[in-house]
Amino acid sequence: MTTTQKSILVLGIGNILMNDEGVGIHVVSRLEKDGYNSADLMDGGTGGFHLLGFIQSYKTVIIVDAALDDFEAGHIRVLHPKYAKDFPKQLSAHEIGLKDLIDAAFMLGNMPEIHLIAISIKDFQNMGMELTPEIEAAIPDAMKQVIELVDRLQN
Repeated sequence: MTTTQKSILVLGIGNILMNDEGVGIHVVSRLEKDGYNSADLMDGGTGGFHLLGFIQSYKTVIIVDAALDDFEAGHIRVLHPKYAKDFPKQLSAHEIGLKDLIDAAFMLGNMPEIHLIAISIKDFQNMGMELTPEIEAAIPDAMKQVIELVDRLQN
């Protein structure tokens, strides 16, 4: 039996119970709410090895995640990491799980093409479901980045 790889997955990563740290989930949720269907959408929670088989079933995975970095809150970067070391130094509270997941996919020899839409946040320590105004304002731009990247990858 042969398995067919799917085309593109947009994977939102984060913990919505930790305010801005859940921005990746919010982006995917809003794309779903808007009826976006040019790529598969998935709430990946806080990442981890349970996602390994799933991401390996795609040719391309676009990860949307919060990054603790030196940029101002709401800054969006589109990165093309090949290995875990190519990711921002801190991908919020779950950085080890996501980076380990990428390394595992690489070591197993079935590594999809990875793109990362990193949204800078300043704090992930507070519990709650509210996004700060800077992160809320960045969501439409992050959605636009996802849509434009999917369009480029499909053409």
